[in-house]
Formats: sequence, C-alpha cells, structure tokens
Amino acid sequence: MTEQQLDDWVARLADEAIAVAKERGTTVVCASGISPSGPVHLGNLREVMTPHLVADEVRRRGIEAEHIISWDDFDRFRKVPNVAGVDESWAQHIGKPLTSVPPPAGSPYDSWAAHFRAQCEDGLAQLGIAYRGISQTAQYTSGAYVEQVLFAMSQRSEIDKVLGQYRTLPKQTGQKQQQKLSEDDQLAAAEAAEGSGAAAEDDGSSGAGGYYPYKPYCSECGTDFTTVTSYDDASTEMTYTCQCGHTETVLLREHRNGKLVWKVDWPMRWAYEKVTFEPSGVDHQSPGSSFVVGKELAPIFGWERPLGPMYAFVGIRGMAKMSSSRGGVPTAVEALQFMEAPLLRWLYARKRPNQAFDIALDAEIQRMYDEWDSLVRKVSGESAQAGDIAAYTRATSTAEATLPLTPHPLPYRTIVSVVDITTGDEEQTLRILSALDPADPVTSLDELRPRLDRATAWVEQQMAPEDRTVVRTEPDSATLSALSDKQRDGLRILLDGNGSDLAPIEGSWTLDGLTHQVYAVPKVVQGKPADFRPDRKADPETAAALGQEQRSFFTLLYGLLIGKDTGPRLPTLLLAVGPERVRELLTP
Repeated sequence: MTEQQLDDWVARLADEAIAVAKERGTTVVCASGISPSGPVHLGNLREVMTPHLVADEVRRRGIEAEHIISWDDFDRFRKVPNVAGVDESWAQHIGKPLTSVPPPAGSPYDSWAAHFRAQCEDGLAQLGIAYRGISQTAQYTSGAYVEQVLFAMSQRSEIDKVLGQYRTLPKQTGQKQQQKLSEDDQLAAAEAAEGSGAAAEDDGSSGAGGYYPYKPYCSECGTDFTTVTSYDDASTEMTYTCQCGHTETVLLREHRNGKLVWKVDWPMRWAYEKVTFEPSGVDHQSPGSSFVVGKELAPIFGWERPLGPMYAFVGIRGMAKMSSSRGGVPTAVEALQFMEAPLLRWLYARKRPNQAFDIALDAEIQRMYDEWDSLVRKVSGESAQAGDIAAYTRATSTAEATLPLTPHPLPYRTIVSVVDITTGDEEQTLRILSALDPADPVTSLDELRPRLDRATAWVEQQMAPEDRTVVRTEPDSATLSALSDKQRDGLRILLDGNGSDLAPIEGSWTLDGLTHQVYAVPKVVQGKPADFRPDRKADPETAAALGQEQRSFFTLLYGLLIGKDTGPRLPTLLLAVGPERVRELLTP
C-alpha cells in the first residue's frame, strides 16, 4: 500500500477538505488556534495534531495545503496559573495582553506569551509538525486587521442580533462526557479550555451608544477592563472608559491597541486566512459557543464556517505526579522526555477526533509501548490492516520527512526494568541487554537510542519510589532456613535442573531460556514435564492449581531477590542480577 492510498479517518477528512477548498475556489488551509496563556499541554495538542494530519495527508497526495497556527497572544491574561517561577504578584497583570505580561522568573524570553509559545514550538518541532505561525499581537498592532475591525464595527447591529439569539441559552459544555471523566481527566478537560479561546467568550461592550464588538486595551493601565461608550462610523472616532478611571477618545482607524472580541474575531480570521478546515473541542460546539455562533457570523465577513469536526478530550494518566512539580497538564515537551515522537504521534493518529483517549505517563506507558511494538510487527509482516498501516505511516513520517526511530527497539518495559535495577550504570545495562537475544545481540547502547534515553528519564522522574528495585546484598537467611520441602525442591530445580527436563540455570542464561526455566519449575515440582500445558477448558482444576503454584513460587523468588512480593518480570530480573549472585541469594 502506497502513501497515496492510505485509508483511515485522516484520509476521509482530507477528501472532504479538498472538496470544500475546491468548492470555494481556494487552496486547502487547515488552521489551529493556540493561546500561550500557560503550558500548551497534551489536551491542546489535539487542536494542532488533527489539522496537521489532514494537511499532511493532502500534501502527500501532491496537492497544495497549508497548516497555520494562530498564536492568540493578544488575548488577555485571565488568571495566575500554577506554574514554576510564578507567584501571586502576577495578578497585577490580569487583563493585559499576554505579550505584555512578564514571563515566569528565570525565563530567557521577554514576555509570558513568548515563553510558552517557545516551549510549545519545541514540542511541535520534535513531532515533525510543519506550519506557519501567526502572532495575533503582530496582526493587530501592525494594522493588518484595520479594515476588518472597521467593517465589524459598521456591522455591529447585525452581529449583535446574531449573538442575541444565543445569550439566554443554557451552557452544556460537554456535560455528558465530563461526567464520565476521572478526576485527572476532569482537570485536563478544564485546563484544555485554557489555550483554546474557550475561556474568553466575551460578547463585546454595551455602552450608552449600543453594542460594540471591539475591546480596547487601556492606554493608561494596559488592561482590557474597558467599555466602549461611543463610536462614529464616518470618522471612526471611538471613546472608551476604563475601570482604572481613564477615559480616552481615539480614531479607531489608527488605533492599534485592542482587538475584536473572541466570537467575532474567530470568524473574521476564517475569512482573512481563507480557512477551509479547523476542528474544535466540545467546549466550542455547545449551543451559543463560538464555533456554533461563528456559522452565522462568518457570512457577514464574506466567508463560510470551515469544515470543523469536533474533537474529544485527551485524558492523562499519571498527570497528578507531574502537576505537583510542574503545574498543570503535561506538555508535549514533557511527554517526549519519556516517549519517542512516533509513539506520541500515533496516539493522536489512531483515534478519530470524536474519540476520547488517554495518554499514560505512569506505569501504563509500558503497555502503550507494547501496543506500539505490536503494531510495528504487524506492519513489518503481513497481518496489518489498512488502518494499521495508515496509523503507522502517519506516526513515523510526514510528507516532508521521516522521524527518528530506535534502530534496535527492545521492549520498553524490559529497558525500564534493567535501568531500574542497574540504576543507569551503562556498562551493566549493556551487559544485561546484550544477553537478551543471542541471535541478535545489542552491541552498543546507541542502537537502543532514543528509546533507552526515554526509558531512563521515565525511571528517574516518573517511577514511584516504592516501585524501585533494590537487589538484596545478602541472602535472606531467615526465609531460607524456614523453607518448606516443596520450596526447597523448587529452588534446587531452578538452580541445578533435574536432569532430563531442565539443565542448571547457567545453561539457560538468555531471556527466553530463563523464561522457560522459571515457568517450568512449578510444573516439574508437581511431577509434570517442563513443557506441560494444561487444557484450561477440559481440565480447569489442574490449570488453576498450576497457576497457584506458579504465583507462590514467583512470590518466593521476589522475596529472596528483592524483598518484595512483586517486581520486574522474573526472567529480566534474574538476567540483571547475574548467575553468581542468583545462586548466592537463592541457595538454601
């Protein structure tokens, strides 16, 4: 299957985007809107990934397409978020443009917006996302939107009529979906509104002269606690008052320190940029919200609302641990410390926009990696479905480039276990990992990068202290002296074999060999062959009894090796400990 024949939800949306652009006589323009009001987190990333994937698919077909990201950095600073380097003194800047607010302490950037935009752009670069960034501060202050602002003011009565139809509607922002979310997910959903424009749905000013869709920033205090009190269409003379007591009259045609309110600003930009595709979250698609209202406001500016599928929330597992130290939901840069870029891309590419999903940064990240490796094996073989191939292709490449992949991708959970046991000692790590597969041994740790680096970072930053593995330095004499006869037999068979079925453990010193050995011992102790496999349907009692024996034996081994009831997979643990120390710790 060629890239031009990819068949999935992205391809179908690309078909629709191409058709809409053709109908409107323009090129495909896919848009994202991001407010750098704080960390642009993994929930916000869906706002970028969805149009990126669609624009990228259009370009794969050899058709012109552009992905634009509007940085809503001229939005107001709404509240002081919980982020490092920020305290309540930042409250004095509430109401100012994000580009006029100082950055967190220690930042090399000159404004709040620049700091968080740069952080986001770092993540987008690692993910291979190509786009044209548009600063709304630059657009408004340069006068790029002057004619659009004057036009909106001239149409304020019509705009007010449209908005008036929705002002009394009850808000139903994703209530049904919100009820299903976990506590972590609800925090993610709430913070998803930050950075998407959802939190700034201001209808405009209603002064003595009527309704006005323009919000000036005060020239005295710099905030938008302002109200337009009068406006003259002919001269463009506008008077506003501010909460600080300042009153000013300006010529709007020359005024550069204000913006259209969000519900009017968004459809204006659709027309200005000729946007044909822009998804939005459930917070934008409830009755009376901006995407719904925009359908009626866009024609006023001579455009139609873009094709815009609704996307569901992204839940984060393991977020609470990161939030306590960093504040808020993890960003792409933070997630990419622990996972390779193709994996993160795949999590967004495999799910339709209206499907919610979780990203795991806790121990479940190991399961995510198992699923990814399973997909890679499918695509490498002949069992992959069309959707599998499409998701893999979109995860590992774009129309312009291929993303870095680990040359020798050993299982993430195995690498985590080894790094945990060796505490990151590279010599010991290579010794253990090179013994995993004698038929295809690892000869250098560089073959395992970047996966090895991601797993190492996860162990250092995300693994809970109680989950760390510390191998005993001395045998547990008390437990060894109190062993039952059955337990003694099990340890003896594990270490020395029993002749025909099992050899001494040193002769099985590979991951596969040790796996066979530890699972075979309980069978042999029961008088069964080492390769015995009970029929779970025909003989469930035997199968259940064997399962219980294996659990008991494994618990004994964990206790003697690391002083716990559970731990890393036993074969990996044994391989890491080494044959001499294993004998020392397990010999009665």
